[in-house]
Amino acid sequence: MPELPEVEVTRQSLQKLAGAQVQRVRLGAALRWPLGVAPEHLVGRTITEVARRGKYLLLRLDEGVLLVHLGMSGRLALVDAALPPGKHDHVDVFTDVGLLRLHDPRRFGAVVWAAGEEAAEARKLLGRLGVEPFSEAFTVAHLQQGVAARRAPIKQVLLAGDIVVGVGNIYASEALFLARIRPTRAANTLKPREVVRLHAAIVEVLARAVREGGSSLRDFQSPEGVNGHYQHEAHVYGRAGEPCRVCGQAVRMIRQGQRSSFYCLRCQK
Repeated sequence: MPELPEVEVTRQSLQKLAGAQVQRVRLGAALRWPLGVAPEHLVGRTITEVARRGKYLLLRLDEGVLLVHLGMSGRLALVDAALPPGKHDHVDVFTDVGLLRLHDPRRFGAVVWAAGEEAAEARKLLGRLGVEPFSEAFTVAHLQQGVAARRAPIKQVLLAGDIVVGVGNIYASEALFLARIRPTRAANTLKPREVVRLHAAIVEVLARAVREGGSSLRDFQSPEGVNGHYQHEAHVYGRAGEPCRVCGQAVRMIRQGQRSSFYCLRCQK
């Protein structure tokens, strides 16, 4: 599933859409949620900004906003308007600067229109999201307050996304390794110095993943068709049985809430 770095890479690549005018919208097979408005309603609207909130891309219009989620395998790309849609191309937004196409083989993605980011449709998707990891609101004190009230394993607390957004499965394992914290630790047992390390690790891991173009484990490519490279630099994620890059002990894999967690028994306490 594309996580925050992959969505941020996509956002950065689509900045050329700012100022573009929508000429036509084509809908293919139904996605997770309906568009919420007749496609004709979007014709003539101008895309004023391409933003991101958590794992959602926000195509802000001069009237309303399109919220785009890539689901498990979705990818957005600007393609030639003459290129016919394939079997897994489910949304086409024709603009005067190119055709924005959502390709989604598993159809867990979505494109939803809302009258604004305070509208009920948008609040339903965005209202419970935590703070952005690159924002001034994400402080050590904020993270400390969030984890202090949670007895669940710290990995599960990070994945919930209501304290800080975007720390998905790959990057939670990586951040916890850098912070030297075992993923099974109860969140409320973290000491202040460990919270400081975790805060720094979250920011470092996500920022580095964005610089590396994200992680391409299965389907993800940037809108230009380029694979991400972070997966080649992972310390523990996807490396079960391989030697820890720090101490040499074999990396372990366990299941937490139906997700794989990777860690080093010696380096993480």
